[in-house]
Amino acid sequence: MPDVRAALRDAAARLAATSDTARLDAELLMAHALGLSRTELLLRHLHCGPPANFTSILDRRLRHEPIAYILGTQPFHGLELEVSPAVLIPRGDSEAVVEVARLLREGRPPARILDLGTGSGALLLAALSLWPEAQGIGLERSAAAREIAARNAARNDLAGRARIVAGDWTQPGWTAGLDRFDLVLANPPYVETDAELEPSVRDHEPAEALFAGPLGLDDYRLLIPALPGMLAPGGTALFEIGATQGEAVVALAHDAGLTATVHPDLAGRPRCVEMT
Repeated sequence: MPDVRAALRDAAARLAATSDTARLDAELLMAHALGLSRTELLLRHLHCGPPANFTSILDRRLRHEPIAYILGTQPFHGLELEVSPAVLIPRGDSEAVVEVARLLREGRPPARILDLGTGSGALLLAALSLWPEAQGIGLERSAAAREIAARNAARNDLAGRARIVAGDWTQPGWTAGLDRFDLVLANPPYVETDAELEPSVRDHEPAEALFAGPLGLDDYRLLIPALPGMLAPGGTALFEIGATQGEAVVALAHDAGLTATVHPDLAGRPRCVEMT
């Protein structure tokens, strides 16, 4: 009977056509199947027999299901977040939005934070973890996503400062009752309708959180004009963007009477627009 070491070798070979991180994927899936951390797996369990459920878990990844959905969690900015197909998987690229916020608000901690389209709660909870005195609201139209965001607030000891509320910016009057905020964050849908995506994204992540019309700008056109009524004096808005959308989003900000600056991510690609 093959041991875990041999099963990992075979799984990595099979995953090579599906993933650029085949060996890592195999190790994470095996650790999940065994109920262990990856470190525990590699240090102590390579000579054990593989668990019976590993084959079915591996098959899910071979069908391009994202690792995060299989594991049920995803790390983000030092937090561990629950994820499911009801929410986008938080990505390292989005951490750039949080880091820009941290730098811009240094010495000026925001008291009230709003996250538009909070999904898993990633941006809101990461921001609240930076500013222990802040209170935050996560606006989200999906009931399933709101439940996940609320559980993520609880699992990261932030439930007392994070309020997850229903809201849909495609509907009239969506800003009613929101008041004004020192920091407004958003990672709205911004993928072009006909964009070519990896099967793991296209076939598994929620389309309503990805696609925003032929240019990927539909949601910015709804959100940005509302910002002047939501920003407190001296307030800052930071919106994640696609790599080619900086100029268009800056123009929308100018049309709304806002100043705007594009900030890059760690790879140097345009990643978020600061609006004041």
